[in-house]
Amino acid sequence: MNNGTMQAAVLHGVGDLRVEEVAAPGAPGADEARIQINKVGICGSDVHYWENGRIGDFIVREPMILGHECAGTVVEVGANVTHLQPGNRVCIEPGVPRLSNAISHYYMKRGEYNLCPDIFFFATPPDHGSFCDYVNHPANFCFKLPDNVSLEEGAMVEPMSTGIYASRVAPIVMGDTVVITGAGPIGLMNLLTAKAAGAANVIISDVVAARLKVAQEIGATHVVQGNAEELKEVAHSLTEGRGADVCIEAAGHPAALNAGIAAARPGATVVLIGLPPGDTATINVSDLIVREIKLRPIFRYNNTFPTGVNLLASGKVNVKPLISKRFSLAEVPTAFEYVVANRESCVKAIVDVA
Repeated sequence: MNNGTMQAAVLHGVGDLRVEEVAAPGAPGADEARIQINKVGICGSDVHYWENGRIGDFIVREPMILGHECAGTVVEVGANVTHLQPGNRVCIEPGVPRLSNAISHYYMKRGEYNLCPDIFFFATPPDHGSFCDYVNHPANFCFKLPDNVSLEEGAMVEPMSTGIYASRVAPIVMGDTVVITGAGPIGLMNLLTAKAAGAANVIISDVVAARLKVAQEIGATHVVQGNAEELKEVAHSLTEGRGADVCIEAAGHPAALNAGIAAARPGATVVLIGLPPGDTATINVSDLIVREIKLRPIFRYNNTFPTGVNLLASGKVNVKPLISKRFSLAEVPTAFEYVVANRESCVKAIVDVA
């Protein structure tokens, strides 16, 4: 930071991502911490904004700093902050409810703050993200990292949170057989968290062989390359013909959703994470009713970060094999080009900000 400015990766429009000097945040508020950002992961949503300028109704209408999977070092705390102090290493939960109306307060009191209609979220228009030197963030959404958890691992708590949340809402219990459709970064994170939750068998499918190779390396019990009938057969063979107890759809494709439903047992839960093109998919409602298949969409996550930190610290989850490439902040535009050009082999690219 120099004379009140800092470096940031700013999206100006479709395909127009620039690393430039911007105004640095001022002094943290009474309940905030100033964080020097150290590590940020490149998420598929960041790339989607870069390629399309929007995700659904979230449209980039003016320059926006990208990035939301982050960890850093506390440099200053507000007057009311007692659980953090300068020098603490933290991971940052990017979504914070603004509590600007009664509906937001309702969902906050229920512990479902991810459903608050007015929520700040890094790099979701119009909110700036964390591909920058410094942020001020509510201290209650900053979580200290134990000495044996690196800042890189800390930045991975955010994508891991989707898997933790999916495992909870399904729920996955010890001994379950779980099917995951889609072996991208989120599908692979769900593989790790499903195993941590006690799943005995985790079957993962994808059309890309390189992704399935990673899945095998991190503990998938079975992998299936793009064959819905084979996915169903494997799930049934492991469960005396019943089918999977839980299916997690992380591919964002209607065919993958239907393959997961077909592989699920009667009474199973199908957790929806992936968003299909055009936001629509055709499913057999009669089949869902007859077999009492429960569809459970999830939006982001809530109350997951402490669990993520504990899983890393205990060694129950190892995210290091998912880190494919590292870039500096100055290289962020190049990093996005690399991620797109290597979609099949690059699981997670990390930006070393400081």
